[in-house]
Amino acid sequence: MAKIDIISGFLGAGKTTLIQKLLKEALKGEKVVLIENEFGEIGIDGGFLKDAGIEVTEMNSGCICCSLVGDFGSALKEVVTQYDPDRIIIEPSGVGKLSDVIKAVQGVAEDVDLDLNSFVTVADAKKCKMYIKNFGEFYNNQVEYAGSIILSRTGDVAEDKLNESVALLREHNEKAAIITTPWDELSGEQILKVMEDGNDMAKELLEEEEICPVCGGHHDHEHEHEHHHHDHDEECGCGHDHEHEHHHYHHHHADEVFTSWGKETPKKYKKEELEEILQKLSKDDSYGMILRSKGILQTEDGSWVQFDLVPGEYEIREGSADYTGRICVIGSKLKEDELEGLFF
Repeated sequence: MAKIDIISGFLGAGKTTLIQKLLKEALKGEKVVLIENEFGEIGIDGGFLKDAGIEVTEMNSGCICCSLVGDFGSALKEVVTQYDPDRIIIEPSGVGKLSDVIKAVQGVAEDVDLDLNSFVTVADAKKCKMYIKNFGEFYNNQVEYAGSIILSRTGDVAEDKLNESVALLREHNEKAAIITTPWDELSGEQILKVMEDGNDMAKELLEEEEICPVCGGHHDHEHEHEHHHHDHDEECGCGHDHEHEHHHYHHHHADEVFTSWGKETPKKYKKEELEEILQKLSKDDSYGMILRSKGILQTEDGSWVQFDLVPGEYEIREGSADYTGRICVIGSKLKEDELEGLFF
């Protein structure tokens, strides 16, 4: 029977980094299949993880919560029959709702022998507050349904800020173990143990909660959906702060709120030029609300670089050559023409 670990987390939280740590340190002797469901047109992590000998099924046909019924279920069954793995790690889209992913796996488990082993959410300690405020509908769902919450970049934040992030997460999940120790001080085995111990609690939550048929969320009280509903042509202001945002667009699908813009290009970039582009993208909201950008591009001296960006920060590192340059930007209310102008 294959164990299933669902490792969710908002865009750029560090899901891939965590998965690599687990593969390297805790899951060496196991036959592991990773299913990625990246939101966006271009999957850039695929090649990167294939180097580690992991089979990657990239489903770039949209976000996981919109392609659950057909696509995801059949992909999962195929993985089980084709590879007969000991463990399947599912890395859902950064903007997918964890409850949707769990329900989809439970649906497949009715036909195939699967053990729902852990539901984990990776959360960036620096950004919890901003994401809860702006994208509560999606972000809070990942926190609420997690059996354990693994905070990333805790070494980069002051203790009071870390305490504030933990307190905010606790408002949405009282029971989950929250890992606050920096990852490099923990072994993969230690992290895996916390993940697996948190599973029973998460299963109880799913059994107890009444899942709302309209929005997929769970509510402690009666919810007047008609009261909150608005037609899609009515301006909703998604992506902005709302005093009452939690109710305001509780029923959206990720692909109504988030969009992705991607390009393949042979263009060679000057390193300073790329720095400048990423600086603008990480600080400036004139391109829309950018949540994540990543890419691999060739530079003028012929070398290749990979870049990675989340709000307020980015990194550029050396990479190996790819078949062509690729750029992917994900966010809310993206201004595609301005993005095109920025990169080209």
